[in-house]
Amino acid sequence: MGFTNLSHRLSTSPQIRAEEVAEIAAAGFRSIICNRPDGEEQGQPTAEDIGAAARGAGLGFAHVPAVSGSITDQDGLAMKRALDELPGPVLAYCRSGARSKTLAEMAGALAPHGPDCGSYDIVIVGGGSAGIATAASILKRNPKLSLAIVEPSEVHYYQPGWTMVGAGIFTREFTRRAEARVIPQGANWIKASASGFAPDENKVLLCDGGSVSYRVLIVCPGIKLDWDAIPGLRDTLGRNGVTSNYSYEFAPYTRRLVKELKGGRALFTQPVMPIKCAGAPQKAMYLSCSIWEPAGVLKDIDVQFHTAGAVLFGVAAYVPALIEYVERYGAHLNLESRLVAIDGPAKVATFEQKRGNELKRVEERFDMIHVVPPQTAPDFVRSSSLAAPSGFVEVDEATLRHPRYPNVFALGDACSASNAKTAAAVRKQAPVVAVNALAALEGREPVADYDGYGSCPLTVEKGKIVLAEFGYGGKLLPSFPAWLIDGTRPSRLAWLLKDTILPPVYWHGMLKGREWMVKPHLTST
Repeated sequence: MGFTNLSHRLSTSPQIRAEEVAEIAAAGFRSIICNRPDGEEQGQPTAEDIGAAARGAGLGFAHVPAVSGSITDQDGLAMKRALDELPGPVLAYCRSGARSKTLAEMAGALAPHGPDCGSYDIVIVGGGSAGIATAASILKRNPKLSLAIVEPSEVHYYQPGWTMVGAGIFTREFTRRAEARVIPQGANWIKASASGFAPDENKVLLCDGGSVSYRVLIVCPGIKLDWDAIPGLRDTLGRNGVTSNYSYEFAPYTRRLVKELKGGRALFTQPVMPIKCAGAPQKAMYLSCSIWEPAGVLKDIDVQFHTAGAVLFGVAAYVPALIEYVERYGAHLNLESRLVAIDGPAKVATFEQKRGNELKRVEERFDMIHVVPPQTAPDFVRSSSLAAPSGFVEVDEATLRHPRYPNVFALGDACSASNAKTAAAVRKQAPVVAVNALAALEGREPVADYDGYGSCPLTVEKGKIVLAEFGYGGKLLPSFPAWLIDGTRPSRLAWLLKDTILPPVYWHGMLKGREWMVKPHLTST
């Protein structure tokens, strides 16, 4: 398609069609603005049709119509409001693209920028939990550094809270804050999407054709939720009883379905690893059962857990406690059972199940289904020279440094380390990367190691959690003595940690560079 880049956040195009929206999303745009009034010419797609396609593709949408040749100041203000509210990068369109450019100029959205967005001591790709925590840790140690964060989204989410949203414990809004509120003081926020890397030139490439130069690069753009990998899923998600706590938008629908279900069949799925928060798929099941049990309807619900894995949980020490709850709730455990298709209107899910050396397809009717999508490295990471065979950024598991580019580090969900992809892992990784990146700036070798720590608070019922904490190879790494919290058994104190303590620790500790209980041990100076 013919996109005209006006800034790192805004592009324009001529009239688009609904069937082109998927291509627009694949190009990295997060929102669409229609600047045409409906009915300008015969055959013109309506704004409603484009908006429906945009929302179906997970994009923001706004209709800011302006009459060609009669654009008013109010039109410019409406354009500004839309650009302020929508996540970028944004594609605005009209008949030819000229009207959208005029409105962008009136909205003050065309601040001058060159193809080079500057040069920094450290560039961090990704403004999620990993990027913000690492930036804060670095700037706490050396506030005089020049540091940029490349992140297109205007919103930052506390994603570990979405399971609690699905259970009606947290509100959705509790997990959301403006990105501007979490950018550390002293960091420059480049509101753009990365499109690739040129590590031999020490540059990050941006979707608008620009670039930003670095002395040290830290890559942490998160993981891609591949909703389209399961045929039929995207078309039915959020309706027909199909939900997912892996989405800010649909987690409240989980709560609604659980509350309304009085009988029938409830399916919960887990795809092939790796995924972020590997315990979340079964946490959705346990919390749902914990609601149905006291309501007296659990006996009338056929609960099934379908996991593509060969075990319920990857660290054996925690499995006995989990099995107790599977049995208590009467859930049917289906191992090596992978969701491969879904028909929402018919309410039928198709699973590919491994039984010995054979694969067979099984159709299961459902009244509600909680789906966890397959997950991969972001496309621009997977296709880059930084990628390992897995598609994630290749790193040394201890230092989190790239093996071929000594001034490149990665952490969080996008790195190839074999740890569990959890926010708790990021909390431990961020200080390690911070001190190692500072060492690299001085031409020194890494000075801190990461032990693979990750934590998965498995909410087995409302008020109790199995606090799984482990490192590389499944080694148990408890933060508390067993007399206080025995992580292999359900605990009310662990629930208090998840429900009350961890959210403020996240917002006011981890994202502020306060390294409570995770300050790295330096291996050398």
